[in-house]
Amino acid sequence: MRITWKTLFLPCALAGILHANSTLYMLPYEKNEALNSLISGINAAKSTINIAIYSFTHQKIAKALKDAAARGVKVNIIYDYSSNSHGKHSTIAYLSKYQGIDTCLLQGTPAKMARHFQTAHHGIMHQKLALIDDKWIFLGSANWSRNAFENSYELLLKEDDSSLIQKAQSYYKKMLRTCKPYR
Repeated sequence: MRITWKTLFLPCALAGILHANSTLYMLPYEKNEALNSLISGINAAKSTINIAIYSFTHQKIAKALKDAAARGVKVNIIYDYSSNSHGKHSTIAYLSKYQGIDTCLLQGTPAKMARHFQTAHHGIMHQKLALIDDKWIFLGSANWSRNAFENSYELLLKEDDSSLIQKAQSYYKKMLRTCKPYR
């Protein structure tokens, strides 16, 4: 057999195309599909769900996470320290009371102080990320609220690319080590 660039490159390229399994949901147009995909991913989890979310008030997603923890799935949720995570509609107080769900707060890194500021300012933890069983990553612009899914122009990507998942897990672990437990 004669080896050419086509015999070497084409199978590799096709393997990447055939293996990739991703779906991009455009909200609010595909609000039901996006929400169902995220909840289905949570419902299918077998061992771990790692979440970093700026604002999380969606009750159906919170219930799916509570049910996952009841099945023995380990759930970690990083909320932003300064967002409405303490607000009356946030899911943090609801979810933190369940066994198998650990919640914490993460503040962004300190910003360089401008001369006119008297106090230190920090960045925010603005991610909208879910890692399920090291098999799926969900990420996008949408906070986990009814408003984001139903009324806002947002996006949600579901992806199974192992290199993206490994990279996200690596950074997630770094964030988890520095966040403060919610209690």
